[in-house]
Amino acid sequence: MALPLEAYALIGDTQSAALVGRDGSIDWLCWPRFDSEACFAALLGNMEHGRWRVAPRLPVRDVRRRYQPDTLILETELHTDTGTVRLFDFMPVRSNSPELIRIVEGVSGEVPMRMELAPRFGYGDRTPWLNVSPGGATTKAGPDALFLHADLPLRAENSGVVADFVLRQGERVPLILSWYPSHLSPPGRPDPIAALVETQRWWHQWVGQCTFTGCWRPQVVRSLITLKALTYSPTGGLVAAPTTSLPERLGGVRNWDYRYCWLRDATLTLLALLNAGYTQEALAWRDWLLRAVAGEPDELQIMYGLAGERRLTEVELPWLPGYEDSRPVRIGNAAAGQLQLDVFGEIFDCFYQARLRGMPPHPEGWDVAVHLLRCLEKRWLEPDEGIWEVRGGRQHFTHSKVMAWVALDRAVKAAALRGVGGEQMAHWTALRDRMHAEVCERGYDARRNTFTQTFGGAALDASLLMIPLVGFLPPEDPRVRGTVEAVQRELCHDGLVRRYHTHETRDGLPPGEGVFVACSFWLADALMLLGREHEARELFERLLGLSNDVGLLSEEYEPRARRMVGNFPQAFSHLALVSTAQNLSCGAAPGERHRGCWRCH
Repeated sequence: MALPLEAYALIGDTQSAALVGRDGSIDWLCWPRFDSEACFAALLGNMEHGRWRVAPRLPVRDVRRRYQPDTLILETELHTDTGTVRLFDFMPVRSNSPELIRIVEGVSGEVPMRMELAPRFGYGDRTPWLNVSPGGATTKAGPDALFLHADLPLRAENSGVVADFVLRQGERVPLILSWYPSHLSPPGRPDPIAALVETQRWWHQWVGQCTFTGCWRPQVVRSLITLKALTYSPTGGLVAAPTTSLPERLGGVRNWDYRYCWLRDATLTLLALLNAGYTQEALAWRDWLLRAVAGEPDELQIMYGLAGERRLTEVELPWLPGYEDSRPVRIGNAAAGQLQLDVFGEIFDCFYQARLRGMPPHPEGWDVAVHLLRCLEKRWLEPDEGIWEVRGGRQHFTHSKVMAWVALDRAVKAAALRGVGGEQMAHWTALRDRMHAEVCERGYDARRNTFTQTFGGAALDASLLMIPLVGFLPPEDPRVRGTVEAVQRELCHDGLVRRYHTHETRDGLPPGEGVFVACSFWLADALMLLGREHEARELFERLLGLSNDVGLLSEEYEPRARRMVGNFPQAFSHLALVSTAQNLSCGAAPGERHRGCWRCH
């Protein structure tokens, strides 16, 4: 069985990523891209579905680990009764073939060790052909091949590669695993120490660009490193997570593939990067967004592949039992075909914020925006699946209509910056005002003084916290205060925020899930806007405590079991952390704060 999610750490090369457990086992790796088929899939099953473990043969009595400062290089110390070893795990930033390097070092004493490499291609479905030779081993299946460079006495065992060795103080044993197309020859052996030094240098140089100097800088930097690791560098697309089917409820069916790029992350990503000094990454993300949405507006999707691919067909993998028996395991994501009106608001906000921050305009950006507005004008009154991608049928979600308003609001403001006026500007302004009135009339429950999840409904939704954050209503409006208090009263569990009550919302799935990490950061932002700074800071500090020992956050958290749940690590959670830290570190008056401190810039 896989470890608890909090026991894993992330390593990556900005094109793919792996999860390394505290026990020295790599239980998840998709090569050569984030969305490729996994060659290690023990995370969603057991050791028979593929892993790579390096660990003492003796019982381990203590484990200590950390990332080397300002890098994605993981150090794990394993303490036994006879001595201690240190394991360095990292993936050099991609230049040629994908590589994963493990260097095991004797710290003290003498420790008997075992290395077990057992790849299973095709998400654990294919046992590879294996060839062991002096100094290395090859595993192949279909189009994929791995080559292990190791100066150890390797042997074939149980369709894998095994080596037993003894490590003494001061000794180092490097292990280098490379992926390559099976019809080609294996790549050459790199120098592992030189690769370690170069990887340190690369990450230090990247972190050195960070301009954030406020409180919680270490946590912000760790989140930014995680976000960089989840960015597919050839295109600039940001994956929501490097994993699929980690459950939102242990043993449940809310298991989705997050190895794709969501448009919803657009503005939050842009602001987090720009506010931290990463202009080039923000430009790459903006340009990825424009390429992805190019084409007919009616064909707009809410998510795309790493390079803008549109076909993300969802299928189930019956041979995998799932993380802690959480079935089904899915690859692909059917939500790509849903209508989610809120993404229009995110796209336009992204374009507008880019313009405000002085980013050079894209030559096709305005034409794309005008076409999208025409589509939104035709569709904004339709029901949709909403921000939470429900599978129980379309509804008139209040948050979706608010974000449709955001699209028109930012279009009007962007048009003013461009000097656009006349009938076009008057038409957009009138439509924006109509949207605003519609939301205030149909999405607000005057008796309870709160906005509601759907028009005419009674249920609450954490996405309503966005109403003041996007400027739909000012924070001093009584309806905003009433909505924030209603969310605190009805959606909080032990002070943390659920998306909604799953037994009330028609989302097409069995009830039950954890609290949603990003929503709790939104609550901290909203409290800050209301002038309740002490509460906001207390909540933020508590949310930082939900991260694991190396600073990573999952999508959700189960407060009763005190467990991370959902895909891991989650970009949306880390984006929200960075945004809230930036807000809380800002010196402007509370009433001036917007999501991402927009008015401060």
